[in-house]
Amino acid sequence: MRIVFAGTPEFARLALDALIAAGHEIPLVLTQPDRPSGRGLKLTPSAVKQAALAANIPVCQPRSLKLDGKYPEEAQAAREALLAAEPELLVVAAYGLILPEWVLALPSYGCFNIHASLLPRWRGAAPIQRAIEAGDDETGVTIMLMDAGLDTGAMLFTRALPITAQHSAAVLHDELAALGAKAIVQAIDELQRGTLVSQPQPQEGVTYAAKLDKAESPLDFSQSAAVLARRIRAFDPVPGATLHLPGLAEPVKAWQALAIDTSHGGAPGDVLQADAQGIDIATADGVLRLLELQKAGGKRQPVAAFVQGWQKPS
Repeated sequence: MRIVFAGTPEFARLALDALIAAGHEIPLVLTQPDRPSGRGLKLTPSAVKQAALAANIPVCQPRSLKLDGKYPEEAQAAREALLAAEPELLVVAAYGLILPEWVLALPSYGCFNIHASLLPRWRGAAPIQRAIEAGDDETGVTIMLMDAGLDTGAMLFTRALPITAQHSAAVLHDELAALGAKAIVQAIDELQRGTLVSQPQPQEGVTYAAKLDKAESPLDFSQSAAVLARRIRAFDPVPGATLHLPGLAEPVKAWQALAIDTSHGGAPGDVLQADAQGIDIATADGVLRLLELQKAGGKRQPVAAFVQGWQKPS
């Protein structure tokens, strides 16, 4: 098919690569403008732009697609590029811009979105992280026919994936990106065969995955150890979960932890013990054993290395 692709991060790049490998014609790619990155804040192209340029696909990077918005000239240029591309289908994956109705109505087969959850659960910005944080047993990807709402369109194709205690957001992201890349190719195959079925999202079970906020980073030990262990996994790599340890002026980041269902005599937040096996913190329900940490300005360290350089007050 003749497909315009819209996406920005690594999650989307895998889908673009899969569409190219499947033999689809990609006349145009939409992606976010280059952003400052690294210590030198050098303008860096998105993962999708890099993949598109490597495949000699034209790239368009408007700051907005709203013709009556803040950047009308950029939106109009994008409109002309889209019209010239004459797409049968627009595939969207983590693009980062709202698609106005004129975009949704342009392709003859509409706009397919690769969403990293089993809709209608976890509509919105951070479905991967919120699924881990909530303790969901499974997640997956949904290929959705986009409409004007927030992830409210009809479902076309779903694939599920179990969530385990070893899944950080980073690990789950990579698995879902690969799953989404396969799913979009399979969905388009079914579309071309005439076997793709559209199903409205159920009204029950709707939840919203709010955007991650750095203010959520500090761990609250009045919660249970199980909840805190999930938050640590959910916030890896962004925004990171933080806590204060005695003897350290700056908060540290916790990257791995284990929830231990046991009673203790400490107050929430008390350090119960610290050795090469872990730093045990009292919570409202159970003990949180920290296994990998990072001091401010330092690197991630296994707890055995961390405790060697931590002078805990007696």
